[in-house]
Amino acid sequence: MSPSLNGKTLFISGGSRGIGLAIALRAARDGANVALIAKTGEPHPKLEGTVFTAAEEIVSAGGQALPIVGDIRHEEQVADAVAATVERFGAIDICINNASAINLSGTEALEMKRYDLMQDIDTRGTFVVSQACIPHLKKADNPHVLTLSPPLSLDPKWFKGHVAYTIAKYGMSMCTLGMAEEFRDDGIAFNSLWPRTLVATAAVRNLLGGDAAMARSRKPEVVSDAAHAILTRPSRETTGNFYLCEDVLAQEGISDLSAYSYGGADADLAPDLYVDEVE
Repeated sequence: MSPSLNGKTLFISGGSRGIGLAIALRAARDGANVALIAKTGEPHPKLEGTVFTAAEEIVSAGGQALPIVGDIRHEEQVADAVAATVERFGAIDICINNASAINLSGTEALEMKRYDLMQDIDTRGTFVVSQACIPHLKKADNPHVLTLSPPLSLDPKWFKGHVAYTIAKYGMSMCTLGMAEEFRDDGIAFNSLWPRTLVATAAVRNLLGGDAAMARSRKPEVVSDAAHAILTRPSRETTGNFYLCEDVLAQEGISDLSAYSYGGADADLAPDLYVDEVE
């Protein structure tokens, strides 16, 4: 029998669309419970889906869903969301830090409110959500925290064009690095996951090149399938790692990734930020 998340409860930040929703749907197919905290309660002109439509998809996929309209920049909203999740499902087994803001402006061009937004959602949000879930994860069987953030590197090339965004994303990864050691004896796994190529999301379409960039991307399922593999591994044996999705899938025996290509099997895939090359 293949590993399953049946009966597990996931708490996901920013899961109303894209990668967060893909992870939720993969868990739902196993019969998992999924709580989503996201800001999108009403339809957005440029973004598909709301936290409520995401919940409907989760239920249709075979899971249970708790949609929560909330902003992870406010710790009281996170605390309330975590409490509501435990009240509804009785536990939290897995925390997914998916919510993120991106702005690739250089230093002189970046407005400070945009800098603050990235810091508050990416680094601080990851810390707040993890912090709120940890007391419940300590009680769970095989607890995991998975953060969608890149491998850490001090190569200046990853900083020079967008130092503010890199600080924010690397802050998420530093939460993984530090918390993995801090909570190692508690058996909570803290890992980061990042794609080797661009992934077809609203951010790629709206900020990184539109349809042309989407055609050079992989589908969100390349992340969700890798996440599922990590989340079903023993937490005490799987912590403090910075995984690339494609490497995780290879470990699972999946070497042909053509099905994940958004632009077709022959697409010229583009490497994601913080990754040197496509494989």
